[in-house]
Amino acid sequence: SVKPAAAQQIVDKTVAVVSDNVVEPQLITYSDLLWQLALQPDVQLSPPSSPDLNRALQVLIDQRLIALEAERLPTVAPSDEEVRIEIRRILNLFPSTREFERRLRAVGFESVEDGNFRRMMEQRVAIEKYLDFRFRSFVVVTLQDEETYYRDVFTPNFRKRNPGVIVPALEPVRAQINKILTERKIEEDIERFLEDARRRAEVEVLFEV
Repeated sequence: SVKPAAAQQIVDKTVAVVSDNVVEPQLITYSDLLWQLALQPDVQLSPPSSPDLNRALQVLIDQRLIALEAERLPTVAPSDEEVRIEIRRILNLFPSTREFERRLRAVGFESVEDGNFRRMMEQRVAIEKYLDFRFRSFVVVTLQDEETYYRDVFTPNFRKRNPGVIVPALEPVRAQINKILTERKIEEDIERFLEDARRRAEVEVLFEV
């Protein structure tokens, strides 16, 4: 693992390269890892732990795999409003704006207006837009899916959590069940997509973190 004293010396070094030999390789730097950690409340930054750095590395490898796929298709750049919404979503994870900006400064950003920070947010939004286009638009949840989930999962779970209370009928909770099943199918589709992308791509980790 990287020693705390060495961490500051390797901030801008490339940690990993993700390539599919078609489009330009995607680089992951040590500073990318720190930036990723800064967005997670309660994760230590000074110094970052090896397990946290490695979790961040895996997240960023998956993001770069998605980015390689996204470059194959024409996409619309994220709007300023979409970027502002993503920044606000992350900010809401923290107890205060001051605490959020303190963490940003700890990893080299000046503020939420820092150019590098905004580019990172734009990349995150672009990935989400691609995933929505690629997966969410094509998810189909059937009435049978909803009825099966209601019978096999919702009803027994409700009875366990609320003993003695009458289980709601299906119709009032159908939208809730549909949302749960939609998100589950999207997660499963994305994981299959990533597994396939990992097989086709080359991921070279240049040094351990």
